[in-house]
Amino acid sequence: MEEQYLYPAESPTRQVIDLSGIWKFKVDHNSEGKEKDWQNGLADYCEVPVPSSFNDLFTDKDIREHVGDVWYQTEFYLAEEWENKNINLRFGSATHRAEVWLNGEKIAEHEGGYMPFGAIINEAANFGAKNTLVVVVNNELDLTTIPTGQIKEYDDGKRRLFPYFDFFNYAGIHSAVKLQILPKEYIYDITTVTDFKGDTGFVDYEIESSSHSEIKVELKDIEGKVVAQNSGAEGKLEVKNVNLWQPGEGYLYNLEVSLLSAGELIDNYRLPVGIRTVEVKGNRFLINGEPFYFKGFGKHQDSEINGRGFDPAVMIRDAELLDWIGANSVRTSHYPYDEEFYRMCDRRGVVVIDETPAVGLFDMNLNFLAAGTGKESDFFDKEIVHEQTIKNHKREIKRLMQRDKNHASVVMWCLANEPDSAQERAEEYFEEIFSYARSHDPQERPLTFTNIMTAPYGKCNVAQFADVISLNRYYGWYIIGGSELEYAQKDFEEELVGWEKEGKPIVMTEYGADTKAGIHKLPSVQWSEEYQKEYLELQHQVFDNCDSIVGEQMWNFADFQTVEGILRVNGNKKGAFTRDRQPKMAAHLLKERWENLPNNFKG
Repeated sequence: MEEQYLYPAESPTRQVIDLSGIWKFKVDHNSEGKEKDWQNGLADYCEVPVPSSFNDLFTDKDIREHVGDVWYQTEFYLAEEWENKNINLRFGSATHRAEVWLNGEKIAEHEGGYMPFGAIINEAANFGAKNTLVVVVNNELDLTTIPTGQIKEYDDGKRRLFPYFDFFNYAGIHSAVKLQILPKEYIYDITTVTDFKGDTGFVDYEIESSSHSEIKVELKDIEGKVVAQNSGAEGKLEVKNVNLWQPGEGYLYNLEVSLLSAGELIDNYRLPVGIRTVEVKGNRFLINGEPFYFKGFGKHQDSEINGRGFDPAVMIRDAELLDWIGANSVRTSHYPYDEEFYRMCDRRGVVVIDETPAVGLFDMNLNFLAAGTGKESDFFDKEIVHEQTIKNHKREIKRLMQRDKNHASVVMWCLANEPDSAQERAEEYFEEIFSYARSHDPQERPLTFTNIMTAPYGKCNVAQFADVISLNRYYGWYIIGGSELEYAQKDFEEELVGWEKEGKPIVMTEYGADTKAGIHKLPSVQWSEEYQKEYLELQHQVFDNCDSIVGEQMWNFADFQTVEGILRVNGNKKGAFTRDRQPKMAAHLLKERWENLPNNFKG
């Protein structure tokens, strides 16, 4: 159960206890916690909320910029009658690695900042008494981690982390920590693949459990009526008069799985299932056999104070703004989000491009400006990248697909963001990565990666492996911007002529211009709201002139935090919305455009 991907949901046989709240917290400034046995309990601690990032909670800059270990502690009780159950402790995510002790006994460790993990804790637990839970979380990055970065140590012993990506390296326990009270024999994984023909839907299923007991499967509609049923660990369900899951219409059935022994219920789990198909055909992206046009954003799971910590209020606010602006899709840039986000998208019919944490495969800080430095990256020339980084990359692909495989909202996997694909050895790296990914998704969704401007058409060594060409382009901002904006369209369209020759769908996964809300200037200048509006209008003309472009996801949904620097004014300001989720002029422009573009635009 260390790899815990099945969402912790209550049922007649399962109970879930959320341990989120105020925990004890201590920064390990001198890397001494393990030597001094902090795992047995923290002294001289402060307090933090879980989930949240720790970085923006304090006024001490050395805490915000801390590199290394931080420690957490909480206490909880377990009822005596639960001793004959399986008590499963589950962390939704902890960035970037964690070790866990219960009552002084080490029970789990995990590397990878965005995926769930945990353990069955019965042997270490005190039933009918208090339990002390201690967790150490580490935020260090290097060339082999996913994502990547580097650490610089100064003469006074302090260390600072410089990520190879353009967003702040928030860290901490970022998702809920939950106890699942499970039967001794239980269901631990479900896999579904859906299809339809005419008005009949199909759900292929496979159940994994710790028992050889009888398995009963029922598919129930939104009103709770059984529309199909079967028995056994695998099989196919047939649904007459099927209600398809569609963009904007997130119809979900419940796949109810029961373990039975002599007719008695042992375990029960309910999995929401949306019946739909996804495929690429020529230069079109099809959902349920119909052309689909992506309208929306690249996003960050980022907000004031919480940082990257999951906040349900922020999630719902974002969903309401997506609906208001006429968006139908998002990309989870540049890492997987909290599981609640995907469940919400399933319910609301929001289409998701699900991205791995493989960002920064390019050994320069702020690599989006690399083209102007004259310096060449040699990331993929390093043997350690082909020996170790690729193993960690594969690990995160496998985990992402395992966790999110059943979400109807997830229609495509993005395997990396802006790698240095112009390098010759990037080809061998990504040939292996794409091959690996194709063997791990039971639904065989399309695969992509986002191409950076430094690898334009004719210089990219990776695009041939992708089913969909995803382009991050900033003609009019990082190049040919300001007073030259009117000339950006020509160069942009000339590059797209080349990409169209690939005969694949093209999604503009990033395009944008930094804009400080409240700056107005006529005539426009860069950073003004007027300039962002003019920039977007030019981009949209280009998109409309290119038949193969089947989607536009503006960068970014909302302003977000980055590392300090003279190129960033307290973060990245490319949002259509401010960081506190208020609209800029650009939001109104996008709303007017997207409300008038049907989901099958260019179909």
